[in-house]
Amino acid sequence: MEQFLGLVIVICVIIAMFLKAGFKIVSQSDIVIIERMGKFHRVLDGGFHVIIPFIDRVKSVLTAREQLVDITRQQVITRDNVNIQVDGIVYMKIINGKMAYYNVEDYRKAISNLAMTTLRGEIGGMILDDTLSSRDKLNAALQIALGDAADNWGVKIMRVEISEISVPNDIEEAMNMQMKAEREKRAIELRAQADKQAVILNAEAMKQEKVLEAEAIERMADAKKYEQVAIAEGQKEAMNNINIAMSTSDFAAQYMLAQDRIGAFSELAKSNSKDKILVPFEVSDFIGSLSLTKEFLGKKPVIEKEPKDDNA
Repeated sequence: MEQFLGLVIVICVIIAMFLKAGFKIVSQSDIVIIERMGKFHRVLDGGFHVIIPFIDRVKSVLTAREQLVDITRQQVITRDNVNIQVDGIVYMKIINGKMAYYNVEDYRKAISNLAMTTLRGEIGGMILDDTLSSRDKLNAALQIALGDAADNWGVKIMRVEISEISVPNDIEEAMNMQMKAEREKRAIELRAQADKQAVILNAEAMKQEKVLEAEAIERMADAKKYEQVAIAEGQKEAMNNINIAMSTSDFAAQYMLAQDRIGAFSELAKSNSKDKILVPFEVSDFIGSLSLTKEFLGKKPVIEKEPKDDNA
């Protein structure tokens, strides 16, 4: 009885081990390579799977997540013979687990070495200035070159980033001096351009000022001309009215004469001179009459002699 019970226990253990070996739960982030009798059978993705124990076995577990591969710092010579140091990072992801495992021994090492050789070739065809200023272009070229080779390994190159480009100290000092000279040159050009623009603006302002002055003078001349024409027309009309009035009435001339005398008298009265005497018009006529009488009385009478008669 005890032997039978022991046998049942052994059989249960074997069945449990068989079931455990036959049931596989794969994580979403993993790729499981299954071989059957030493030959590739299938690839298990995330989820529950059943395999045949002792016939099917897990050969490798790969990650389905995006991976980072460092490009080791290395010395590279540019087309203009400048020795620089470059390093970078390659972002990749396994697309085909079978190809990633069977087509290359170590896909990470293969991509790193390929990136190094491709980087040397790309930078070797560029001058230093293009290498420093065209980093995006260099990244795109590396991604294309690595992508063509990585397709055979079941790996997709997501992107390539050049982390750092280091130049020798003497080259860096020369570049700094060149950049300083370029900035000073640009500043001088900007100042010259600003001075030129200021001169042009000043000339335009002076031109506009002269134009406005000429327009103002022309308008003033037109206004003065209009004023003189209006005055002349008014004087002409006034003279015509005076002529008509004088021809129809004798008092018109006397009225105008009296008006002129009143105006002259008013201007004389406004004067601050102390050597003036204001005499009414009637008094001046009286004085004038007296002066005429005096002159008349002061003359000696002339006696006309009768002519002698020669016959007497």
